[in-house]
Amino acid sequence: MTIEIILLWVAVIMFVSVVSSKLSDRFAVPVLLLFLAIGMLVGSEGIGGIYFNNAPLANSIGVVALIFIIFSGGLDTIWKDTKPIIWPGIVLSTLGVLFTAVITGLFAMYILKFSFLQGMLLGSIVSSTDAAAVFNILRSKRISLKTPLKPLLEFESGSNDPMAVFLTLGFINLLTIQGSTISSFIPWFVLDMGMGAFTGCLMASVIVFLVKRLKLEYEGLYPVVTISLVLFTYAIAILLKGNGILAVYLAGLGLGQAEFQNKKSIMKFHEGLAWLMQIIMFVTLGLLVVPSHLVPLVGAGLLLTLLLMVVARPLSVFLCLLPFPMNLRKKTLLAWVGLRGSVPIILATFLFTAGIPQADVYFNIVFFVVIASVFIQGTSIPFVSKILRLDVPLVRKKSYPLEFEKREGIDAELTDIIVPYNSEAVGKAIYKLNIPAKALIVLISRAEKFIVPSGSTVIEGGDVLLILANDEDLKKVQDTLTVFSNP
Repeated sequence: MTIEIILLWVAVIMFVSVVSSKLSDRFAVPVLLLFLAIGMLVGSEGIGGIYFNNAPLANSIGVVALIFIIFSGGLDTIWKDTKPIIWPGIVLSTLGVLFTAVITGLFAMYILKFSFLQGMLLGSIVSSTDAAAVFNILRSKRISLKTPLKPLLEFESGSNDPMAVFLTLGFINLLTIQGSTISSFIPWFVLDMGMGAFTGCLMASVIVFLVKRLKLEYEGLYPVVTISLVLFTYAIAILLKGNGILAVYLAGLGLGQAEFQNKKSIMKFHEGLAWLMQIIMFVTLGLLVVPSHLVPLVGAGLLLTLLLMVVARPLSVFLCLLPFPMNLRKKTLLAWVGLRGSVPIILATFLFTAGIPQADVYFNIVFFVVIASVFIQGTSIPFVSKILRLDVPLVRKKSYPLEFEKREGIDAELTDIIVPYNSEAVGKAIYKLNIPAKALIVLISRAEKFIVPSGSTVIEGGDVLLILANDEDLKKVQDTLTVFSNP
C-alpha cells in the first residue's frame, strides 16, 4: 500500500468520524460507539478489508492517546465546582473502582469459569467509568444533571483510571511473575500513587512556570511546549515507578487552575487534540477486533454486563457514599450512569503484550461489555434522570465575537447577564443605571445581533449584557438588574 493510499484512508476515516459526531447529537448515539463502528467497518470483516492484528501497536497508540485525553480532562476541570465534592469523588475513584473490580471478578469466576486471579484481572479491566459518554448523550437531549452530580461524575471518571491501571497491571504481574503475592499490592500502591501524585503536582508547577516565563515570539509554539511537557510528565512518572496517568491528570488539573498568557488557545488546542486522539484510538481498537469472534461470547458478555450494571456498580457506589450526605435519588443515578469507555479496551490490549494466555478472549469480552454498557445504559440515561427528577435544561454557552483572557494582576472576568423583562432597568439608558464605574458593559446581544453599547444605549428586556467586572462589582450589577418594576 503506497503512502498516498494510506493518507487517503486516514483522511476519509477522520472526516467520516467527525461527521458522525453530528449523528451522535441528533440520535443520542454515544460517539464512542460510532468511532468503534467506523473502525470495525473498515476492518478485516468490513467493507474496507483492512487486516490489522498488531495488538502491541494498538496498545502503544491507546496509551499515547489516553495521555492527552486524560490531560485535557484535567485541564478542563473547574476547581470551584469540583472542590465541594472532592472527597466523595476520591472515594469513588479509588475504593469504588476496587469494589467494582472485586465484585465483577467474583461473578466472572462463575460465569466464565475463570480462576480467582483471572476473574480479578477481568474485573480490574472493566472497573473504570467514562463520563464523556454520559454527557454526550445528555447533550444530545438538551439536558444536564443537577449539582453535584455533574462535577462528581466528571471528577470520578477523570481520576478513576489510575486505579484501574494499577489493579490491571498488578494482577498481570501476579499471573506472570513467580513469587508475586497480593500482599505486595500495598507497598506498590503507595509507591505507584504516591510517586504519580508527587510527579503530577511537581510538573504542574513546572509547566505553569515555563509557560509564564518562556515568552515565546510565536503563539503557536505554546501548545508544542505543553505537548512535550505532558509526554515528559508521563515518562518521568513511569521511570520513577509512579502512576503516569495520575501524574498527567494532576498536571492538567494544576495547569487549568493557573492564569497565564495564551491559556485559552492552549486549552482549545488540547481539546482538539483530545478529540483527535479519541478518533485515532477508537478506530484503531475497532480495527483490532474481529466481529465474528464476538458472537460466541454474546451470552456470557451480556450477563456480565448486566451484573456489572445492576450489582457491581450500584453496590460500590452505595458503599462508598455511605459517609456522605446524599439522597437516595442521587446515589441511584450515580449507580446507573457508570458507563464503561475507552480505558477498559486499552487495558485489555496490555494482556497481549504481557503474554497472558487467552488474551484474545479477555479482549473480546471487554469489547462486548463496553459496547453493551454504553448502548444499554447510555440510551436510558435521559429517561432515568427524568424519572429521578435530577435533570435540568442544558445551558448552552453563547458565543461572542470577542474574547477576554484573564491574567495575573487582572481582577475581572467577562460574564454575561440576562436582563429580566420586568426589570426596572428596561427602557433606561446605560448611564442612568446604578452600575459601578469599573464594571464595563462591553457588548449587548439582542435578537441574535450584537450591539456595541454607549452610555446612551437603552436597555431592553431579554438583552444579554456581556460585562467585564470583578466579583464584587458584578454582584452589584446583578442586584441592579433584578430590581423589578411594579406590574
